[in-house]
This record gives sequence, structure tokens and C-alpha cells, in this order.
Amino acid sequence: MTRTADLHVHTTWSDGTDSVAELFAAAQAAGLATLGITDHDTADHWDEARDLLPASMRVLPATEFSTKHPDDDGRLISIHLLGYLFDRENPGVVSEWERMRAERSGRGTRIVENLIAAGYDISLERVTEIAGNSSISRPHIGRALMEIGAVDSVTEAFAELLNEKGPYYAPLRALPLTEGVALVAAAGGVPVIAHGRARGAGAVLTPELIETLIPLGLRGLEVEHPDHDDAARAELSGIAADLGLLQTGSSDYHGTNKTLRIGQERTSDEVVEQIIDLGLIAPFE
Repeated sequence: MTRTADLHVHTTWSDGTDSVAELFAAAQAAGLATLGITDHDTADHWDEARDLLPASMRVLPATEFSTKHPDDDGRLISIHLLGYLFDRENPGVVSEWERMRAERSGRGTRIVENLIAAGYDISLERVTEIAGNSSISRPHIGRALMEIGAVDSVTEAFAELLNEKGPYYAPLRALPLTEGVALVAAAGGVPVIAHGRARGAGAVLTPELIETLIPLGLRGLEVEHPDHDDAARAELSGIAADLGLLQTGSSDYHGTNKTLRIGQERTSDEVVEQIIDLGLIAPFE
């Protein structure tokens, strides 16, 4: 089975460190033919990806939506949802992105203020510079903490200072998972749950819950992901097979913000074609 696609990567339009041009260069060096560029809660990267697309590649325009779902105790668990090939001008999508931009900006500011109050020598101005053309997110704050020597990596910043149980954390009010799936589907897109056994998602993403998302429009599960061990991959693959869902594989590449290689996990070319057939808009090629 040929696998030349990585359907979950990020650029500087959200929390990656590669520009779109740099991302394409890295993808070509890895021998990839298809990319799903999935920056968070925005389609601002789509136009640049289309304009800079190398002749040897194609792009599935996509977005990673932030959603949450309650666990048995009512605690909201973060679930990320990949949406492919949808109408970015859909009123529901536009409204949600406007809300999320404001939410991310306020949340990022609160985390920075918490760190400053605790004595960390960072500034909101510097974090905003690092964020560039995207909303402030935790990786940007992590890079600011690296600059002052508080941590050695963004990964360490998340582990020690920016995690959800830490004293400086501020919550992000995200869309309910059910509404997110329905939103992408209503915009003509292909919803796929991202890394469903990572970062606490396994606590809520039971086979029973996943099955209830199918009538809302869910079409796939990201099975092969760097955060999934063999047992998680086998479990998710079994759930997808039982429920008739597509199975994708992706690196979740963020440039230097994470120690991941672009293309280290891939989606089969056959599944890529199925996603294209299901989507409202055509890939860039």
C-alpha cells in the first residue's frame, strides 16, 4: 500500500515554526506527494499554500478545530478535530473562528500575565512577536520561556509550566465535540478525529461515543500518530473497521516546536482519494 501523504501538519499560521514555503521544502525532502495543512482554527494558510504549491505536490486544504467533551465527572477534555475540504466561508465556520481568535488571544494573555506575576521575565509584547500572524498559543509562550532560559524546549515548557494542571494555565473555551463534527459536515467537509488516544482523549472517546458521532458526519479516525503506541493504534484501527470509518496517519509536524519528523506517519493514497471524493472542494494541485 503506497503512502505518500501526511495529512496533519502545521505552519507559522498557527503554532508551527515552518513557513508554508519551508514546510513544502521539508515535505519534498521527505518524499511526500500530498499534505494536509491543518493550522488551528483558521484557513489563513490556505491561500499561501495554493500560491506556493510545488508542481510535484498537492494540498488538502484543512483546519484543526479545537473541541471539548465531558468525561464521566463532567470535566471537559480537549479533543482535536481535523476538517478537510470544507467551505471556509460557511457562516457557522466563520463565526466559530472569530470566537476562537478572541478566545485564544484572551487566554494567551492570561497565561502570560500569570507567568509574569510569578516572576518569569517574559513580556506579552515578545510573545506576540513570536506568534507573528497567528493568535497566541502555548507553544509561542514556551518559546519565550526558552529565550529567558526558564526551559530548554517547548516540550519541557508544556510539561513543567504550561500543562492544564499547572498553576499558570488558563482554560480555552472550545466548541463541544458534537457541534464541531456537525459544523465541519454542514460546511461540506470531512471530519476526522485527531490523535484520539493522546493527551487524555482516550478517557472520553469510547467506541460508543465515536459511533454517536457518525450520524453527525464523522468520517475518520487518525490511527497512526506519534503519540499512539501499538496498543492504541490497534484499538483505534479496530474501532474504525467496526464502524466503517476511514483510517489516517499523520506526523502532527510543528517544525522545531516538537521533536517530530514530517512524514514519519502517513496516510495511504487510497484513503486520500476517499477523502477527496467526500469533500466539498477540490485539493490544490
